Amino acid sequence: MFCKWIKKRMKLLEWYDISLIKLTTFAFALMIAKLWVGILYLDWYWYLVIAIVAAIVPGYKFYFK
Repeated sequence: MFCKWIKKRMKLLEWYDISLIKLTTFAFALMIAKLWVGILYLDWYWYLVIAIVAAIVPGYKFYFK
């Protein structure tokens, strides 16, 4: 029921609203990195692995469904 409500509300958003959500997420991630210094000690390839894993499901849905 909650997912249906979210999907209904998402249809009301414009492209720039989605961009603002992305910017907010990016700023929040930078804040977390600033407050929790230990997260920045990972090697660069771990961030790449996390990004690829996180992109698998949306990428599959976008290109193959």
